[in-house]
Amino acid sequence: MTLLRVRGFDVHKGYLDPGRQAALIESLRPVLKAAPLYSPRVPGGGQMSVRMTSAGQFGWYSDAKGYRYAEAHPSGRVWPAIPAEVLAIWTELTGLERQPECCLLNYYGEGARMGLHQDKDEADFSYPVVSISLGDDGLFRIGNPTRGGKTESLWLSSGDVVVMGGEARLTYHGVDRIRFKSSRLLSKGGRINLTLRVVT
Repeated sequence: MTLLRVRGFDVHKGYLDPGRQAALIESLRPVLKAAPLYSPRVPGGGQMSVRMTSAGQFGWYSDAKGYRYAEAHPSGRVWPAIPAEVLAIWTELTGLERQPECCLLNYYGEGARMGLHQDKDEADFSYPVVSISLGDDGLFRIGNPTRGGKTESLWLSSGDVVVMGGEARLTYHGVDRIRFKSSRLLSKGGRINLTLRVVT
C-alpha cells in the first residue's frame, strides 16, 4: 500500500487486497437487490452516464429539480443499510466515531464518466468524504476549490481508497474515463465507486 497526497487528497493506493475487494462486492449484492441501479436525470433534462444507488439513512439523488439527499429510492423503498465491510474502511481511515449516513454507489459502464463537481450537499464540511474504487481503472481528475485553472489526473485502480478532507473537501474532482475490462473483479466489466458521506 502506498499513500500519495495530491492537492490535499490522500490517495491510498492498493489499500484493499483482492480478498477484501471480493468480500466488498459480495456485501453489495443485497444492497443492489434492495435498491437497484438507476440512471439519474440532471437539471436541464439530461441524463448521467453513470448509474447509481445508495445505502444508509440517506441516498444522494438527482432529477430535473436539482441535486439533494432523499430518504427513499426512486421506487419508494427506504435505502438498505450500509454494509459493515464498507463502514470498517471509514473507521480505519478516518478514526471518527461518527459513522457516514450515506454510501453512494456509482457504476461506470463502458464510456461512462463524471464531470468535475464539488460534493457540497452535506450540512457539515468538516467531515471527509471517503471514496472506494472497485473494478476497472478510472482516470481521476482533481481541480481546484473554484472552477477553472490547471488540473491533475491519476489512475485509480481496484482497491484504491481516496480520503477527501480538510483543504480538499470542496475541491472540484471527476472521472474522465475508465479502462473498460481492465479488471477481472466484475465479471461483466465496469467500475464501482463507493463514496461515504456524513450528511446532517
